[in-house]
Amino acid sequence: MATISSPGVGTNGLDVKSIISQLVTLEKKPLDTLKLQAATVNTKISAYGQIKSLVSTLADAAGKLTSVTGWNGVTTTSSDSKFVSATAIGGTLPTTFSVEVQGLAKAQATASAALLPVGGALGAGTLRLELGKWSVAPASFTPGSGQPVDISISASDKLTDVASKINGSTAGVTASILSDASGERLLLRSKSTGEEFGFRLSVMEGGDTDIASAGNTDATGLSRLVAGSTTTQAALNAKATVNGIAVSSATNTFATTISGVTFKAEQITTAPIDITVGKDTAAVKTNVDEFVKAYNAINQLMQDATKYDAKTNAAGLLQGDSTAIALQNTLRNAIQSVTSGGGAFKRLADIGLTQQLGGDLTLDSTKFNKALTENPDDLKNLFRNTGSGSAEGIAVKIKAVTTNLLSADGFFKSKDDTLQLSLKRNAKDQATVNDKVDAFEKRITARYNALDKQMASLNGLNAYIAQQVTAWNKST
Repeated sequence: MATISSPGVGTNGLDVKSIISQLVTLEKKPLDTLKLQAATVNTKISAYGQIKSLVSTLADAAGKLTSVTGWNGVTTTSSDSKFVSATAIGGTLPTTFSVEVQGLAKAQATASAALLPVGGALGAGTLRLELGKWSVAPASFTPGSGQPVDISISASDKLTDVASKINGSTAGVTASILSDASGERLLLRSKSTGEEFGFRLSVMEGGDTDIASAGNTDATGLSRLVAGSTTTQAALNAKATVNGIAVSSATNTFATTISGVTFKAEQITTAPIDITVGKDTAAVKTNVDEFVKAYNAINQLMQDATKYDAKTNAAGLLQGDSTAIALQNTLRNAIQSVTSGGGAFKRLADIGLTQQLGGDLTLDSTKFNKALTENPDDLKNLFRNTGSGSAEGIAVKIKAVTTNLLSADGFFKSKDDTLQLSLKRNAKDQATVNDKVDAFEKRITARYNALDKQMASLNGLNAYIAQQVTAWNKST
């Protein structure tokens, strides 16, 4: 900022700094208007961002009404979910069946004989773990389709090292160590339940590859892990009956027994448990309610933003904005559209969904519930019929409109680009004004500095003349 070089003029009663400050303030006056315009544009950007978010919510709500699963929802109930719980996928036909659980799925578990000394080395060799199925009588093991997993054990490895190596392998078995007064035991358990996920532990010492040879089962060295081991829990499938017919599952979840229904055995039953699958009309009503709520949120925001209050002479932020009005009309036209694909229903008003004064939607629950009960297919088609042209469902139309509005080159992107460009121009205009003000301040300060020097010179001349006149008068 330019400054006054000397008191000069100021000492003669003229407040130069104040004069320059006021002149600069006048030059800056256009900035007030530009800053107000920028603030208004930023507020509009925020408002359109909020509207965009609400339109996205409406698009999601319309999407649920165009989705098959939105109309094919089902409810699944159990007469006692503590024993048997159940779920069903959308579109499952209404049904009822009874389940009795005779046994839950189990994972095989084994325990080695007690080993002493505690913490001692076991001996070198190889452990082999195989997954497969055990038969009871006679006891035999049938390996599964997977490959055996061999684990190398060094001469210095302790039981903790063995357990760690088993847990770090891909054998499908977990290991832990139990310590009691008799020593320490290796506990093994299948990671999966079911008869097909049993396991067999074998030992191979000194390069012997025959797991049944005497050297690998003599209860010395590493073979102590298999000699004297016991099965504490056999691998079992869950056993149940459905309407009296026996079924089984490797887990407690029966996912393919009844088409579309998954039930889970929680406990062994003492009486039949009834599972009932029915149409979930409440989900349809919820989806329609969410659609109404989403549309009304947009309508209320747009009404407030575009209104003009004659009493207060106050205009809404978007009052007179042609693009905002076009957006309102686009959404209203979609809501008020007619379809030929809804059978008995042509428009939303036919099912109790009407627009009130101000544009908000309201739902007549009695009329809607009647349509849902008596004409569910026509109601569904009113919203989601995928036919072309006039047969297109209303929710399908609204989904298409909102998708277009939200697209990468749609309404909101175009509007935001326009507003952002306006901000850039405003910033440029502010910079231009500031440059002009700076130049003006420099010019006016320079002029007053020049005047200051001239006045100082004149004051000095005036003092000299006065001094000479005084001296002349004294000499005469």
